[in-house]
Amino acid sequence: MSLIDPVQHALQHSPFLVLDGAMATELESRGCNLADSLWSAKVLLENPQLIYQVHLDYFRAGAQVAITASYQATPAGFAARGISHEQSLELITQSARLACQAREDYLAEHSGSPALLVAGSVGPYGAFLADGSEYRGDYQRTAVEFQDFHRPRIAALVEGGVDLLACETQPSFAETQALVGLLAQEFPALPAWFSFTLRDSEHLSDGTPLATVVSFLKDYPQVIALGVNCIALEKTTAALTILHQLTALPLVVYPNSGEQYDAVTKTWHHSGEACHQLAHYLPDWLASGARLIGGCCRTTPADIASIAAGAHRH
Repeated sequence: MSLIDPVQHALQHSPFLVLDGAMATELESRGCNLADSLWSAKVLLENPQLIYQVHLDYFRAGAQVAITASYQATPAGFAARGISHEQSLELITQSARLACQAREDYLAEHSGSPALLVAGSVGPYGAFLADGSEYRGDYQRTAVEFQDFHRPRIAALVEGGVDLLACETQPSFAETQALVGLLAQEFPALPAWFSFTLRDSEHLSDGTPLATVVSFLKDYPQVIALGVNCIALEKTTAALTILHQLTALPLVVYPNSGEQYDAVTKTWHHSGEACHQLAHYLPDWLASGARLIGGCCRTTPADIASIAAGAHRH
């Protein structure tokens, strides 16, 4: 199979693509308790229909890309809960099928809609550790260990029908290298975006300069977009500006709502900055090369609707 870039295809018809917003926030607002190392992956086990409903609500809010509820879903994470390898793969495949089903049902409601994509969420090894490591990138594993960790989930997402991968919230250059190497060797027809957590606007969380990361990834045609996610809203534009100078690829941005996360208590706190400001940043993001735009933690269908409204204005 040859590599097809669904993002470039979709961007021929839209000035930018609207990503969805937080899954966990919506699940919590619908009564799920996610103070758990499996986070939203727990709901794949307990109430998958709710995940389908959240995906559908985001499509109805104007999202053009659904990101699967597989960020925290890995065989290693499920094994810690006594779930077999086979069942864990089944759950990950189901995360993709739920998003694909929501897309199908949305398109049945709205004939003539633009192409909608399903991106398989590949969270970092640090997410499995469930200790906030995805914001530090300070864990050490060999390339083979990283690849063994990621391989089964990627295969299960492909089985479930994803169009591309969202290799997201990536804090570690070593892990990014291992992950893109795995894609090149074993999933050569699968496109992916890579989005990172940052120490500052020029460095990954582990301290690697973005220039080093971008230079490495340019040799991999499967990497079809680069960007940032799960970072503070006010830090997005500076990071995009740096990335825009380093690459001609479409940029991805889906920040948090403006609240701060406490990894110990697994709770969110207002930092004083009002939430629901994503749409205010839209002109700056577009000027900085962003073409895939949505929300991460604590964002809602209302936030996504405000971004989608901006798409119609641009």
